[in-house]
Amino acid sequence: MALILNPKGPTKITLMKYCLIVFFGFIIVLNKSFGQHKPSPKFPDDFTGNWKGELAWFPVGKAAQHVPMQLLIQPSADTAGHFTWHIIYNEQSKDSRPYRLKPVDTLTGHWLIDERNGILLDQYWLGNRFSGAFSVSNATIVNTYYLEDDKLIVEFTSYPLKSIRTSGKGNKEIPFVESYAVKSFQRAVLSRF
Repeated sequence: MALILNPKGPTKITLMKYCLIVFFGFIIVLNKSFGQHKPSPKFPDDFTGNWKGELAWFPVGKAAQHVPMQLLIQPSADTAGHFTWHIIYNEQSKDSRPYRLKPVDTLTGHWLIDERNGILLDQYWLGNRFSGAFSVSNATIVNTYYLEDDKLIVEFTSYPLKSIRTSGKGNKEIPFVESYAVKSFQRAVLSRF
């Protein structure tokens, strides 16, 4: 305002005061913005709890399906450092999967979901996401678990092992690239209970 109301035009002192006010105002706004930033979640500690919600499944060419889902993540009662990874779809009597979460190398974020039937799934804590990929019955499934606004988001993407297209030239500058058909996507938004 001082710049506009001064009939002789801005003076060096007035201009300097104006710049300082703008500069310090900018610093205050930045501090408030960064002060509200939440710290990165810790895995598995911040994921521990009982979660429930709805899983939406979107298969290609079919209507979406919705089923209740729960994920129970609790410290193991019998082994230090291990956790339950108990997934329940619909009702517990219909589809209950009492898996175990085991550390492989926590320094590198490598974990293992033990389905307790001989199947072991390697998972990785990277970029605030707990992710893994595995193949079964001619399909690859990529899964991701992450926290967002006090919710646990669970996502699965499925595609066949065989690519639908190979493109590129197969040389150093333009290598061959395999392209895959995404067959389904699943997403659950779970809340603590």
